Amino acid sequence: MDRGYSLLETIIVLALVSLVIYGASNAFLGHAPKHRLNKAAWEVQTRLNYARHKAVFEGHPFRVRFRPTGYIVEEFDGVINGWRPEASGTCEGVTIDANNSPTFHPEGTVSNLATITISNAAGSCRITLAISGRIRVVML
Repeated sequence: MDRGYSLLETIIVLALVSLVIYGASNAFLGHAPKHRLNKAAWEVQTRLNYARHKAVFEGHPFRVRFRPTGYIVEEFDGVINGWRPEASGTCEGVTIDANNSPTFHPEGTVSNLATITISNAAGSCRITLAISGRIRVVML
């Protein structure tokens, strides 16, 4: 009586396991653009809220400028009478397009109202700002 597995049985099992892993990885990679889009929309919304809260709590304006691959949060410095970078970030795998650079004021309001569109192969997302400072995210 033979105990154990033959070489052929082991090779067949390894081949089947590798096929299952290959199929699962392809399914996961197909969802990567969607996850990148959601992550970028969340990050931009978070940074807009961050700029608004910093303006309210620190008592001077903050603005967010957008680049095709990321953003820059800037703080208004009264000493130099200009904008100073405060934070920045990039969003991998998406393109960001904004029609303006929103400026948040100590009252919680925003000027330079903006519509920000974040897009990639999975679709797009639109973030709009109201004058009251409300940030609205819509997946398109």
